[in-house]
Amino acid sequence: MRTVRTRALVVAAALAAGLVGAGTSHGVPGVVTAAPAIAPQAPAVEAAGDCSDQTPAPSSALNGPKVQEIRARGTLIVGVDQNSYNWGFRNPQSGQLEGFDIDLSRAIAKAVLGDPAKVTFRTVTTPKRIEAIRNDTVDLVVRTMTINCERRKDIAFSAPYFSSGQRLVVPKSDKSATVAEALKGKRACAAQQSSSETELKKPQYGISAVTIVENQLDCLVLMQLGKVDATLTDSTLAAAQTAQDPTVRLAGETISPAKMGIGLKQENTDLAALVNQVLLDYRANGGWQAAYERWLAADMGASSVPYLP
Repeated sequence: MRTVRTRALVVAAALAAGLVGAGTSHGVPGVVTAAPAIAPQAPAVEAAGDCSDQTPAPSSALNGPKVQEIRARGTLIVGVDQNSYNWGFRNPQSGQLEGFDIDLSRAIAKAVLGDPAKVTFRTVTTPKRIEAIRNDTVDLVVRTMTINCERRKDIAFSAPYFSSGQRLVVPKSDKSATVAEALKGKRACAAQQSSSETELKKPQYGISAVTIVENQLDCLVLMQLGKVDATLTDSTLAAAQTAQDPTVRLAGETISPAKMGIGLKQENTDLAALVNQVLLDYRANGGWQAAYERWLAADMGASSVPYLP
């Protein structure tokens, strides 16, 4: 059973590690504070858009060039997070990476190499996810990554494995009932090159300042320090933040419905087809549901139906 102490240790470990990145804000390293956008920006097209059918059909074939490369190497290299509680986080007591995305990565390793332990995890920050794929630092990125057409210009995605959206996290002392109310005139925070960053820069919210960090957990730390008033992040990660810190809550409605997928190189269609088969099998054999119940049900609700891809 995961305890409140464990949750607190995850946040404390992130704070002790420091906020890594370029620039400073209020004397805190790792953040870049920008004035709110003035010109409207076109919203990113999500997975339901014209690019939604670009992923190959599922296949269990192991004879493709990328899959053969991984099998010859003997390990699947996966880019993950180590700061997203219940998704990809380093357990401060065991030192091991755990979470929904970690379990899914192991399922893929088992399909490719016959052993879920034959996986090498490389932690990547939100703004480095696409770069890690394109320069072959990793074979896959399994890191709560929203599928959208803008990102498809640079990388490919698997079929969706989780339905999500954007949620706002605020201190419990903030009694705002809607996202617009909670953001107007406030200091807001989001991860760099995330869908949340794009959303916060829309002019209709009237935000006084936007703080951009490398990882969404850094926003929670800044909120604890009183440096920002609100954090916008993926709904899955927002629920994780409220699980870690009992002094914050979700404010308002879910916005920008989206789906999460596994990122990989565009030319690696054989690997994409195999991953898509794994996702089908993972649902069919109960692996997806078991991972949901283990990691997410306590904070996102007993029913997984709203989050099924």
